[in-house]
Amino acid sequence: EMRDVYGLSFEEIPLHVPSQRVVLPTRFFATNAAKYHAIASDVVLVRELGRAVLIGTASISVSETLAEELESQNIECQLLYGLQNASEAETISRAGHPCGVTITTNLAGCGTDIHLHPEVRAKGGLHVIIAECQESSRLDRQIMGRCARQGDPGSTQAYTSAEDSLIAVHGPWLANELLQDADETGEAFSDFSPQLRRIQAAIEDQKYSSRIDIPNRDCARDSLLKSVR
Repeated sequence: EMRDVYGLSFEEIPLHVPSQRVVLPTRFFATNAAKYHAIASDVVLVRELGRAVLIGTASISVSETLAEELESQNIECQLLYGLQNASEAETISRAGHPCGVTITTNLAGCGTDIHLHPEVRAKGGLHVIIAECQESSRLDRQIMGRCARQGDPGSTQAYTSAEDSLIAVHGPWLANELLQDADETGEAFSDFSPQLRRIQAAIEDQKYSSRIDIPNRDCARDSLLKSVR
């Protein structure tokens, strides 16, 4: 897109130090309720290891729902909405503490490093949970990138359900497959990652076409004006 619109080239900048990030397989569920329950259960396991957890959500309402699910299992958490300008830095500063759990909307706190407590670093670093995959895979990678920065250890895992807007709106065919594959716990154990990536790629292509259409129309208009003059 940078080439097509601006005629610019680009280069990939190599990592300063090798990445230690562990990306775990995406988990799929028939319902959001089953997904939230699984996330809370996994948070319990990660906290038992003495690590810290960061959960990325798509909205404030999902953040609050997850907070309630965690509270039902006696897990305290911090909520980061991107609206608490005064306390955001303090919240981020505590996100890397042992057994800490922070729930954040996708853009809240972006650009701020989460400094790991030495004990957390020694036990595996920050674990990032993506509570709902986004229309753009780039946004998912941004959330994943909150862990294992600058050579730190860390891990990440995405969770998605048939009720997520990405699937319900843009891939109802995948929603049907998830519902058919799910067991009594509500989890589908087949790997639907290729189908998920295909949906995201189709949306990204549509949005690219919309963006590229704007400069194309501007060029056509300018050409028309010149010919009239």
